Amino acid sequence: MAAVDPAARRLGLTPGMTLADAQARTPTLRTVVHRPIRDDALLTAALEDFGRFTPMIAPDPPHGLMLDVTGCAHLFGGETGLMRRVQARAADAGLQIRLALAGTPQCARALARFGPGGRFAPGQDRAAARRLPVAALELPLKAEQALRRAGLKRLADLDDRPRAPLAARFGADFSARLARVLGDEDVRITPHRPPPLIVVDRVFLEPLSAPEDVERVLSDLLAETADRLDQVGQGARAFEAGFYRVDGKVRRIVVRAGRPTRDAGVVLRLFRERLAALAHPLDPGFGFDQMRMAVTAAEALAPVQGGLVGGPHGDRPNEEDFGRLIDRLTARLGPEAVLRFAPQESHIPERAQRLVPAGAAKPESDRAEDWAEDRPEDWPAPDPDAPPLRPLQMFHPPQPVETMAEVPDGSPMRFRWRRVLHEVVRSEGPERIGGEWWRAPDQRTRDYYRVEDRTGRRFWLFRQGLYGETDEPRWFIHGLFA
Repeated sequence: MAAVDPAARRLGLTPGMTLADAQARTPTLRTVVHRPIRDDALLTAALEDFGRFTPMIAPDPPHGLMLDVTGCAHLFGGETGLMRRVQARAADAGLQIRLALAGTPQCARALARFGPGGRFAPGQDRAAARRLPVAALELPLKAEQALRRAGLKRLADLDDRPRAPLAARFGADFSARLARVLGDEDVRITPHRPPPLIVVDRVFLEPLSAPEDVERVLSDLLAETADRLDQVGQGARAFEAGFYRVDGKVRRIVVRAGRPTRDAGVVLRLFRERLAALAHPLDPGFGFDQMRMAVTAAEALAPVQGGLVGGPHGDRPNEEDFGRLIDRLTARLGPEAVLRFAPQESHIPERAQRLVPAGAAKPESDRAEDWAEDRPEDWPAPDPDAPPLRPLQMFHPPQPVETMAEVPDGSPMRFRWRRVLHEVVRSEGPERIGGEWWRAPDQRTRDYYRVEDRTGRRFWLFRQGLYGETDEPRWFIHGLFA
C-alpha cells in the first residue's frame, strides 16, 4: 500500500502494508494502481498554478509545496485571506490539503505534516512546534525509536535538554534540524525558478477573456513596471507576462529588448507582435483570474527627466501649460472628475489634505475669512536643508508592526513588518501629535519616528498612545521614505 485515504486509515490500514493483508482485513477495499510519474506531473502543475500567490515557490517532497509569502499576503487581504485563497484554489483542483503559515519553512512544514496546520503569528509558531511529536524531525526510524524509548516523545522534551549530548548521540546535524523545526534557525527556500527582479500582479474578481481587456491590463502592468524600474534606476532587457487561467493552466510570454528600456508603450507594441505571431494562440479558456508582469533581466539605465506637456524644445511645462491641460480634462470629463490635493489645517497626517476640483481657485465657502484662516491655499514650503518630514508613500490605514525598544517610551531598536525583521541603525524623533479631541474624544496621542534599517531603507513609525494614557501602546508604520 503506497497511500491510504482517511476512511481506510480508520479501518486500520496503513501505508507499507501488503495488498493481500489489506484485502484480508477489508474485503471491500477499492484500490488503484500507484503511478508516481503522474503524481509528479500533478505536483508540477500545482506548482505552476500556485505560483500566482508568490514567485518564491518550490516543491517540498514527497507531496508538498513550499511558498515564501513574505510581503505578498497584503495582495490577498492579509495572511488569513491568503490562506483561504490557497484552500479554495486547491479545492477547485480536487486536492485535499493541510497548510500551515509560520515564520520559517521548516517550522511550517512540520506544523503541516505532523500538526494541525493553521496560521501561527510570530512567537506562536515555536510554542506550537514544541507540542509536535519527535517524528516531526523526520529522523531515521532507529533514531526515532531510540528517542521514544528514552521517554522523549515531543519536541519540547528535546528542547528542554542540552543539545550537545543529543548531537553526540544522534549526529552532528541533530541540533540544526531541531533548531530549524522550532524556528530558531531560518533557512530560506530555493525557488524552482530564479525570482524576478520586479513583479507586478493583478488579481481579478471576475475572469477576463476579451482580448481588449487583456491588452488593457497588460498596459497597466507595464506602466507600473516602468515606474518601479525608474525608481531603482534600471532598464529591463526581458519582460515575462504570466497568464493564470481559472482552470489552473499557466501561459508565460516573454519579449526581449535589444537595449535596456522602461518605455511601457514600446514594450506593449512588442507584446502585441509577439502575441500575434504565436504558433499556439493565447487561449483564455474560461478566463484569466490573474495576470503578472515580471522583469527577468535588467541593466542600469540613467533616469530621464520627463515633462507632462513639454514645449517644442523639451522645456518644462509652466503654470499656463498645466492650466490648459486642466481646462481640457475638465471640459471632457466634467469638473467633479478632475481633482487636486489641497492642504488642510490638521496635524493628523491622513487629514492634512483633501481633494478639491482642480479648476477651482478655492473651495466654496460662505465667508472668505473662513478660507483665509482655516483653509490655507498654499502648501508650507519645506526647508531645503532639512530631511523630509513626511514620506512620499503613506499607508491608509497605517499598518501594525511589532517593535522592541530600549526603554518603554523610546525609539524602536527593531521592528517586524509583514513577517520581516528590520534592525534599526538610526532614528529621529519623537514628533508628538496630539489627538483632535474636538473631533474624536478618544483619539490617542502619537509619537512619530523616522528610522533607517541596516539596508538603508527609511520608515515612518509611530506609537499610538502614551504610557499612562493607555496600558498597551501599539506601534504602526505610516509611510516609506524614498
